[in-house]
Amino acid sequence: MGIFIFTEKETALKDIFPKTAKFSNLEGLQGHTPHSDDITYIDVSAFAEVDIKKTAAKVKKSCGNTPWGIIDPKGNIKDPAALFFEGACDYLGAGILKAPAGSIDSKRIKDAGLWHKKLTTESTEAEPTGKQAEGTSFLNSGIKLPASTHFPGWKKMQAGKPMPFYLMYCSLQGKVPLDDRLDDKTIAQIHLRFLDHLEDVFDEGEGLLWINSGKDCLFLIPPKVKSIEASIKSAINMIISSPVIVLESFNLKFPANFIFALHYGSVNYKPPGKTGTVVSEAVNYVFHLGTKKAEPGRLTITDGLPDKTIPQPLHDCFVPAGKYENHDIWHSKKFSYSKSWF
Repeated sequence: MGIFIFTEKETALKDIFPKTAKFSNLEGLQGHTPHSDDITYIDVSAFAEVDIKKTAAKVKKSCGNTPWGIIDPKGNIKDPAALFFEGACDYLGAGILKAPAGSIDSKRIKDAGLWHKKLTTESTEAEPTGKQAEGTSFLNSGIKLPASTHFPGWKKMQAGKPMPFYLMYCSLQGKVPLDDRLDDKTIAQIHLRFLDHLEDVFDEGEGLLWINSGKDCLFLIPPKVKSIEASIKSAINMIISSPVIVLESFNLKFPANFIFALHYGSVNYKPPGKTGTVVSEAVNYVFHLGTKKAEPGRLTITDGLPDKTIPQPLHDCFVPAGKYENHDIWHSKKFSYSKSWF
């Protein structure tokens, strides 16, 4: 496997990568024609934030079907997961220059290449059939979303009024339970960081932090196509970016991942902090699903969702996972990492 690195700061990176790596300046990318078993990295620290997306597109075009990754020493990329949607197989973030010599070893690079090969093979072999191939959802609940005007906005919501919402259960879990590794004070601090991060990423979909147990939580998402599409993409982005988020945002020194479970149903709305004991079949179900059946590193969804819930480009991301409490469920596919993460 050939390792090609395009950067204007060769000296800063040379000791970190294997000695066999070949360095070139950024201009050399134009004539770059890698072989199938080569891997290419580009250092984006010389680019303005607005130009990084264009640069990634050029890298993708130059590399074709061969694996490529991004080196981001300054942490300029706010959403590393978006790179994986574009086809990247590796991301080396702001901590890379602080790493010891030889920290990016041949095994990591080989594993990144194998992951790329696995994904491209699955993409080629996975040809949708039947109704799904015609553009309809694999969800066939027959449930239709209300008109977008049905949701008045959170500030105008009336307490006690029944209304359908998407219910997104969220929790953070390590291979070993957090309770076994951390004290209560530390867990509480991490949970607050987790909530802050969730509120930021679900803001685009107008998600509302509705119930907070201190260890997990529930967001209400308006019954609108744009809101749920944004929320699903945010959840998947978090799952893909979990190694970066738990290390840099939560300051965890061991692997952990996110559990998301999505259901839909009617609730009698009350403002956050004033919910008391919620009596709702849908709320009870999504908490059961999230705590007993959903898995770390996955978004779990149910057959109780409206048909238009999952964006068409994401249909292939979900696989059947049997039944749970009389509902068919699907898990999002697991993402692999160069080293065992979860």
